[in-house]
Amino acid sequence: MKALSLFKIEERKSSVKTEIIAGLTTFMTMAYILIVQPGAICGYGPEAGITDPSGVFISKEAIMVTTALISAVITFLMAFYANLPFALSTGLGSNFMFGALLQSGQCTYGRAMIITLISGIIFVLLSALGIRDLIVRMIPKNIKISISTAIGFFIAYIGFKNTGIGTFTNGIAMGDFTDPAVILAILGLVLIGVLTAYKVNGAILIGIVVITILGIPFGVTTLPESLFKIPEMGEVKNIVFNFDAGGLFQASTLALMFIVFVGDFFSTLGTVLGVAGKAGMLDKDGNLPEIQKPFLVDAVGTCVGALFGCTTITTFVESSSGVEAGGRTGMTALTTGVMFLLTIFAAPLFLMIPNAATGPALIFVGFLMISGFANVDFSDFTEAFGPFVMIMFTAFAGSIAAGISAGILAYVFIKVATGRFKEVHPGMYILAIPLILYFIYG
Repeated sequence: MKALSLFKIEERKSSVKTEIIAGLTTFMTMAYILIVQPGAICGYGPEAGITDPSGVFISKEAIMVTTALISAVITFLMAFYANLPFALSTGLGSNFMFGALLQSGQCTYGRAMIITLISGIIFVLLSALGIRDLIVRMIPKNIKISISTAIGFFIAYIGFKNTGIGTFTNGIAMGDFTDPAVILAILGLVLIGVLTAYKVNGAILIGIVVITILGIPFGVTTLPESLFKIPEMGEVKNIVFNFDAGGLFQASTLALMFIVFVGDFFSTLGTVLGVAGKAGMLDKDGNLPEIQKPFLVDAVGTCVGALFGCTTITTFVESSSGVEAGGRTGMTALTTGVMFLLTIFAAPLFLMIPNAATGPALIFVGFLMISGFANVDFSDFTEAFGPFVMIMFTAFAGSIAAGISAGILAYVFIKVATGRFKEVHPGMYILAIPLILYFIYG
């Protein structure tokens, strides 16, 4: 088959069936973005959209359509150019930031998009010049190894939060275990665990489907009026090529640009290395061969996304669920991209999947990714301190970018404080400057 040679499926010890199952699994765990993105921009009320300060109506349906389309196109690019099992969509972080500014009347949609576009162009230049690759190589091995563990805690945190098994509003606490959604989520976690113990292929995907079906009689899964729907394209033109260059060089705009850039840079770095580590793709130094390819795809995605009204496009950490299901090639990404295309016309079918079904999958994948921490060298405290800080910040601050940034700063600090500053790569001192500014302004 052409797919076998095109994606090097046999070479990576996979199969077409495994890759397709992995792609479906990745899609189901990240399909929530099609609900989250419109709400993040326009608010989660019953309104169909929001009118920005410039008088342009931004509809939720238009955002969902463009999000699905761009997610598919850029994930296809990852499949065919990088041949990696990574899926991309609008990242969490900048979407809520721009949404809050938009809803409060402090920013037009066009300004948010031009900030995103400029950040994407900078990403492309850094990727093309190999600077992003250079930054990865100068980061200590222990930090890179621990990224997958930090992401594991982050994924598990998302799963606990989305399902209601845990609550995080007023500190960390248990959820309501009488809630049918929580009960089903726990059942889903147990089901996936049992299937995995019996080495059943597609355990995560089976768990998602079973809990979605069981959720129907419990009122957790809401059946749509129809499974297919042709999207309303009239309002899409309001967000496509919508740019507002007014106030572009104001201090507040430049600050927003910096926050978007640093946040996406380290979120992507963490996701690519973390998921690749789980797939066994890293070399002995913790580096991913040809990492410039996924970096370039991610950067191009942000530029193309901005043209079509999408906030920062980034590699999704949920790709790890597909990797855990056995995905090792671009065919996994291809399958996920196809599913995103289908949602444009079958959104009700895919959006009926409840958090009670996807949450357990995220918790389970989080658990599986934590195992990488066993490879950290604890014989030297100054080498282990950075990874510890990174994992704690990621887990308790709820941010991959904040976690990696804190870990790098902790590594530099402990080396300098113990008089071992010569062991730090000179570039790390330069990198520390924007990271400190990120915590001050971000």
